Amino acid sequence: MNPKRIAELGEFYRDALLGDTLPFWTKHGVDRVCGGFLTHLTREGRVWCTDKPVWFAGRATWLFATLHNQLGGEGAWLELARHGEFFLTRHGFDADGRMYFLLDRAGRPLRKRRYHYSEVFAALAYGALAQMKDAAAEAVADWRARAVGVFERLARALTAPSGADAKVNPDVRPMKGLSPVMCLLGVADALRPVIGAERAEPIIDAAIREVLEHFVRPEDESIREAVSPDGALIDAPEGRVMNPGHAIETAWFLMEIARRRSDQHLLASATRILDWSIARGWDSAHGGLLYFIDVEGLPSPYLEHDMKLWWPHCEALYALLLAHHLTGRAEYAEQYERMHAWTMAHFPDPEHGEWYGYLHRDGTPASTMKGGLWKGPFHVPRAQLMCMLLLEEMARDGACA
Repeated sequence: MNPKRIAELGEFYRDALLGDTLPFWTKHGVDRVCGGFLTHLTREGRVWCTDKPVWFAGRATWLFATLHNQLGGEGAWLELARHGEFFLTRHGFDADGRMYFLLDRAGRPLRKRRYHYSEVFAALAYGALAQMKDAAAEAVADWRARAVGVFERLARALTAPSGADAKVNPDVRPMKGLSPVMCLLGVADALRPVIGAERAEPIIDAAIREVLEHFVRPEDESIREAVSPDGALIDAPEGRVMNPGHAIETAWFLMEIARRRSDQHLLASATRILDWSIARGWDSAHGGLLYFIDVEGLPSPYLEHDMKLWWPHCEALYALLLAHHLTGRAEYAEQYERMHAWTMAHFPDPEHGEWYGYLHRDGTPASTMKGGLWKGPFHVPRAQLMCMLLLEEMARDGACA
């Protein structure tokens, strides 16, 4: 990428983040009556359901705290981060320490799930708050303690011999998933400044080994979504499925760690995961990334397998840009431009703002909603922020060169 293109893309992401995505969510998604955030929004931003996913209490809090930490100068980000933290802390936790998954508008519990994704994003939220330089020392100490506490519960749950609660009878078909390992890897790396490198690095190292030795399959250039506890393949649809979005997200987590450690071997492993994920996931007929793939080309039991969802494209934009920056390889710039062109031609809504979340295989909207139980103020603004900051770094590096 030449300096002109880098500057152009940097401005594009800054405008999209600050002029489109964030205004959409701050205007329509902040609940000033009951606290927290409302994520079930129509195309225009009208609330179509007032239930509140707990992981978005964490995700949105992380977002606004990170905006404050990274961009500064906006007291509104700090106010929104504290707004989210208050609701999360007051309503997100059950008496046993586990977190709820879904609350009603007032914060009363509706659902508690077997998995630990509410804890993942609560840990990230408290960790981002704990890294604020201009907050009161007492508040920072409280957020740090909460980040450590949630992380330790999360780490115990995800590293226990049985792992997260099984979807199927583990005595008949024992298996483990990529998602919990990926989440633990990402959270431990993000919380290094809060929990300390001596605690974080062994967890990161163990997760890296597990990803590379158990889920990455060089024999057929795939990254399996589920394997046996010892890493053996599972002869069932669950064992053949590949989710390009999760694999690509794992790849950029690994690339960031490789960059921090100046580890070229890990970088090579991460870019191989990215290469295989793009090769398998890209839809040669219609463009964009398929949601699920059967590695052996057999029928998929997942009815959404050929849909195009917002979040894998967010992961791919940042991963390809980062891969190009770290390796200098032109093919990553070419793949990024292809991904950028398809994504921006299909997901953003030029009339009402933000992105559609769910497209048919041909790229037409399957639903016009802008948010719900799964989509909210996280993947789109996170990708826009990270791409913007990376492009600014690329511009500085070019200027220095």
